[in-house]
Amino acid sequence: MNHLTAIPIVDFAPFLTQDPAAKQLVAQQIKQACQTYGFFYLTGYRLAAAQIEQTFAEAKSFFALPAAVKQQVLRSPQTNCGYVPLAAERLNPDRAWDLKEAFNVGMQTDWPSNLEQFRQVVEQFYQDCITKAALPLLEAIALALHLPESFLVERHGQNFFLRLLHYPAWPHPGSTNQLRAGEHTDYGTITLLFQEHGATGGLEIRSFQGDWLPVPALDGAILVNIGDALQRWTNDDWHSTPHRVVLPQGAAIGRSRYSMALFCDPNPEVEIACLDTCRNQPPRYPPVTFQDYLQSRFAATY
Repeated sequence: MNHLTAIPIVDFAPFLTQDPAAKQLVAQQIKQACQTYGFFYLTGYRLAAAQIEQTFAEAKSFFALPAAVKQQVLRSPQTNCGYVPLAAERLNPDRAWDLKEAFNVGMQTDWPSNLEQFRQVVEQFYQDCITKAALPLLEAIALALHLPESFLVERHGQNFFLRLLHYPAWPHPGSTNQLRAGEHTDYGTITLLFQEHGATGGLEIRSFQGDWLPVPALDGAILVNIGDALQRWTNDDWHSTPHRVVLPQGAAIGRSRYSMALFCDPNPEVEIACLDTCRNQPPRYPPVTFQDYLQSRFAATY
């Protein structure tokens, strides 16, 4: 894992043809990527580029609103939906507070008043991300793990969260302890990240050797990574890779960064335990419900 050109690109279109041989081939490509990197670029999905661009535009308009307007819909700890102000999270407890703001969308979103277009566009994108990208991808992952195709889909549905993210321009980087988003792994099963073309400053993943490597935005591709739940399910055969967002350098200093992430988490009551198809080694983790695991992670973040 010496450079990022090695992160695989998986064309998902053959999986969507419903041809059994093609589906198995895509599933194996995903398996190899998740065993090796925990990340891959996904192309050939059914979301339209125009819809993605429109949602980015609405996100930018929302984040440009006065703070007092955005703070009318602050994130609820009960639903995890709503606005997260700048420097309200610390994904790495050993670092300074993260230089980002966010708006979380879920099944119980408290939408801002008088922003009907924002709601319509973002809500439709949220639904389409789930049905056109996340659920088919969960089917492919189940096949890759020698499980019934519906295994993961049946265990998801209540915990999909779309996160609109804004990392404001920061012309004076300052302390080396400061990041846009601290080093972390994601909590759930998979994350689908949409980055603007030419996105700046700067997603990085940590290699097995401990080096931090940049992950550029690949035009037309979704960046997919697996989370802790899937690593636990696979008994560490698949890797939930640490990643972070650093401050921009050089010509990118002073430029904002926008991204959108769909977090695909198991339902709260689902037990996360070593799968029967991943028992080549004794189970490394005790069984835990996803809700209990999630609460332990949130306690360290907010």
